[in-house]
Amino acid sequence: MEQKSTEDSPPQGGLTHFAVDAITAVVVFLIGVVMIVDNSRLGVTWGDNGPESGYFPYHIGIILCIASAAVLAQSLFGKRRNREVFVTWDRFRLVLLVLLPTALYVLLIQFLGIYVASALFIAGFMRLLGKIGWLKTVLISLGVTLLLFWMFEVQFMVPLPKGPLETYLGY
Repeated sequence: MEQKSTEDSPPQGGLTHFAVDAITAVVVFLIGVVMIVDNSRLGVTWGDNGPESGYFPYHIGIILCIASAAVLAQSLFGKRRNREVFVTWDRFRLVLLVLLPTALYVLLIQFLGIYVASALFIAGFMRLLGKIGWLKTVLISLGVTLLLFWMFEVQFMVPLPKGPLETYLGY
């Protein structure tokens, strides 16, 4: 026999609308805090020649914090919280299968450079999610990465973030 969700308990099987609202509000609040802190060092007052560099971004950060606090309060304590499922756990898992490797890719760029990180990113998706064979995975991931290196570094002369391998090779 299936249990029905009551007014105080969210339905089972996924993230509710109000939970997603609350999570989003916290993320936007943190972005606002970063804006406030970072722009405080640039100057947030009105100088002799007008606003200092951090004036407008600082105040936008304050607005983001206030608005997200209001959304958070409404999502947690509002009388008409939307308790319907926003996304099921199965669908959310599919989103995470793309989001988490992409976040790891961005992190790896900082340590390995964009070219090695890109080769690993392409190979990871091909091998783990696409179930492509090793030979094709290696050839395509290295081929695409070498093509991008040739295009950006050699042809366009646009320096992209490099890691230890590129430094070792003299780039």
